[in-house]
Amino acid sequence: MPDDHPRTPFLAAAAAAELEDWGPLAEATGPEMTTRGVTVWQDGDQEAGIWECTPGPSRWTLQTHEFVHILAGRMTVTPDGGEPAEIRAGDVAVFPRGWTGTWHIHETIRKAYVIFG
Repeated sequence: MPDDHPRTPFLAAAAAAELEDWGPLAEATGPEMTTRGVTVWQDGDQEAGIWECTPGPSRWTLQTHEFVHILAGRMTVTPDGGEPAEIRAGDVAVFPRGWTGTWHIHETIRKAYVIFG
């Protein structure tokens, strides 16, 4: 019998959950930064999960929108042509498609994220 009620993917205790090694951060612009994470849900290029990254500088150009809720750590994000903003545990942010700038992670960041259209 088909499942007429899709299950709701979830991750208990996301702030302390065990994460998989996702390797070095390709966007790093200084010493190697390592990432870990777990994908909770994925549908095409849309995805939700938990991501963690060690300190250092990185440069980003986003091809999709991304919503983040910082669970632990602290970083400074600076959009090209804009002012820096410090984002820390408890904060939420949206990086719209096409956002270009730098992230400088000061303390290992753990975030819940949603990548969408």
